[in-house]
Amino acid sequence: MKRFKYALDGLKVLLQKDHKFLLHIFVMIVAIVFGFIFKIDSHEWIFILIAIALVLTVEALNTSIEYVVDLVTTEYHEFAKFAKDIAAFSVLIVSILALIIGLIVFVPYFIALF
Repeated sequence: MKRFKYALDGLKVLLQKDHKFLLHIFVMIVAIVFGFIFKIDSHEWIFILIAIALVLTVEALNTSIEYVVDLVTTEYHEFAKFAKDIAAFSVLIVSILALIIGLIVFVPYFIALF
């Protein structure tokens, strides 16, 4: 049971340190609401949920890397910058993927409205 406590502690720290994580959660809620409104099928749900999980997971890993880098050095170091920049880029990659998946799933439903 302590594992769940540690995980929830991690979420609390994540929400305090990385306010962009809240933006990801907001977009996740919007996607889920649209999924229910448009009654997307099970295959579409799978893609949406995988995209959500990827973005949230990679954002959490990015924040973890930032903490570790900050722990190792308080001074500017080019390698520390590289680690943080590459971690941030990984978030960008999965965020673009999630956007593309969201467009593929939801655009036809929006087009059908008109």
